Amino acid sequence: MKDVVIVGGGIAGLASAWRLRHWDTVVLESEGRVGGRIRSERRGRHWMNWGGHVYAGGDSATSWLLGSTGVDSTPVTGSLAGLAMNGKLLLRGRVESYPFRIPMSRESRVGMLTAGAKVALAVAKYSRIVRRRPGEDPATRQQRIYDFMNDRSFADFVGDLPEDAEALFKPTVTRSSADMDQMSAGAGVGYFGLVWNIGGGLSQSIVGGPSTLTGAIAAALGDRVQLGAVVSEVVRKRGSVVVRYRQHGVDHEVEARCVVLATPATVSHRVAVDLDRDVREALSKIVYGPYVSAAFLTNETGRQVWDDAYAIATPKRSFNVLLNLSNIARGLESARSPGSSIMTFSPGSLARDLLDRDDDDIRDTYLADLDAVLPGFSDHLVEAEVQRWPTGAPYCFPGRAKLQPTLTRPTGRVLLAGDYLGTLYTETAIQTGLSAAQQAQSLLATDHQTRNLITT
Repeated sequence: MKDVVIVGGGIAGLASAWRLRHWDTVVLESEGRVGGRIRSERRGRHWMNWGGHVYAGGDSATSWLLGSTGVDSTPVTGSLAGLAMNGKLLLRGRVESYPFRIPMSRESRVGMLTAGAKVALAVAKYSRIVRRRPGEDPATRQQRIYDFMNDRSFADFVGDLPEDAEALFKPTVTRSSADMDQMSAGAGVGYFGLVWNIGGGLSQSIVGGPSTLTGAIAAALGDRVQLGAVVSEVVRKRGSVVVRYRQHGVDHEVEARCVVLATPATVSHRVAVDLDRDVREALSKIVYGPYVSAAFLTNETGRQVWDDAYAIATPKRSFNVLLNLSNIARGLESARSPGSSIMTFSPGSLARDLLDRDDDDIRDTYLADLDAVLPGFSDHLVEAEVQRWPTGAPYCFPGRAKLQPTLTRPTGRVLLAGDYLGTLYTETAIQTGLSAAQQAQSLLATDHQTRNLITT
């Protein structure tokens, strides 16, 4: 019998496995690689990226995991709030000045300023809500964040907006793969809080690309990570849990003292067949939005207009933001090296417009918009690859707060972990993975003491 079976080799499952590495464990991952929605590949000094790209710094679970594994991170540099819209590219200056510098109608400008003032007041309230309180556990803080303005959508909160005003809001609000009418008002405000205060939230990038972290953990775990292992059922027994899975065409069954279920809520709901009914029902109500991303590698040798930018919002394009991943490498070199790595990101309705197209069509659509934003970009193209994420990211919808107490209630020997349990993407995944591992260690220690009492 294993001590722990970890179902899912994304960052939540790998964080659990790392903390439990001194126990008898196995990680069952259905895909042919670890990392889940974290994916990057090295290309010399640069790396192509299709998933998560910035991470929590400071006193965070992510910082602990990076330090414990010996993986380096660096602060995100360059302009974090660039904007390309209506033929104008802005990379410098205060965000509040953008409505005055972007060509738009008077009606759109007034609408943007009015709604912007409303959002700014809400962000000030959110900053007080999200602030850590002395002695407070992460679950209590997370519930407070979910409760904030969770009774209506962001679209209802800002009201009807002129086209250009609405377009300016979309890149920030839809970053979670939901549209403005799907996202709760509090969650939308929270994303503005992150963008306007990135140093207080997601502020680090992993040197070499984010798969450096997932790959390092998997390499350290060795053959305890089983790829291509598709779990069909997780069933509780008295004092243990049975996991049934299929790998390379062969059915397997493994029994463990406990299981960390670090899969998307949709998968956890399907395979954990005997969880309490209300927990399974809560899992079934978690909603994921799609996104499509693409990575582009270029070979230019001279300085480019995008060199000083990290993120550029691109309203009214096929992607809502482009990310200059090579900006990280730029900050670590004394002279500009050749080439760049750019990532485009299309969430929600933008993704739904692209999902059914073939890769060449998506790539050509992206390149046309990249050339419009960064003239001449495609002249330097060396490599491009599209990634579809139909179950891209969970988002906070109106009413989501009511599910949290059920989802975080102790569930015996089946322990839940994943980014759907919070609002901070990778940080939530890692924090819940580490928390599940800690609960597993407590169960294992109790089992050990009980066995000793019986034998004596």
